[in-house]
Amino acid sequence: PLCPNTISHYSITAIYFYAYISFVTDYLQIWRESSEKSLEGLKTFSYLEELILDNNLLGNDLLLPRLPHLHTLTLNKNQITELESLLDHLAEVVPSLQYLSLLGNVACPNELVCKEKDEDDYQRYRYFVLHKLKNLKFLDTRQVTRKEREEALIRGAFMKVVKPKDTKASSDAASISPEMSYTPLPSGSRDLTNHRGILGKCRYIYYGKHSEGNRFIRDDQL
Repeated sequence: PLCPNTISHYSITAIYFYAYISFVTDYLQIWRESSEKSLEGLKTFSYLEELILDNNLLGNDLLLPRLPHLHTLTLNKNQITELESLLDHLAEVVPSLQYLSLLGNVACPNELVCKEKDEDDYQRYRYFVLHKLKNLKFLDTRQVTRKEREEALIRGAFMKVVKPKDTKASSDAASISPEMSYTPLPSGSRDLTNHRGILGKCRYIYYGKHSEGNRFIRDDQL
């Protein structure tokens, strides 16, 4: 049996723990209902170890305060499209991160987000994330393997996804001059209908005596 002092100690610890959890839960609920989604208030919880921010309409402007003890972060089903900037930010503010999940974001290429993506796209994404966050043990729903870590060390930096140029900008440029087509001539060339002839002398005169085709032409065909 536990002594009274021990029971009292555990009771006080439990009350403090539940009060702390309740405060964090209330803060996140108020934050979620607020129109200004700033996470700056989380800096109060400097010893926070787990943070779940799933389905909160978070975008590329996500900024977390420095949380040196945070080891678990889930950002599933948000609106994050820029992967590299997010990973650079996480590497700076959550250096102890070991578990990260980005499922349901455009930045995480898989068939759940886009049918055009396949397992190869997702694997390249994992290599790039592990290149940026070298302490990760779990990414999304899978444990990081030693082979993945070795591949990320060798070629993870080259797995960055390069987005194509904005199609809207290219379509706007095409709408300005829809009839203009490619030509190797300089822009200052004359119009094709404005012909000009050149008269001059040539030093070499071709008689056709050495032409191979003349061997098959008879004199009566000339």
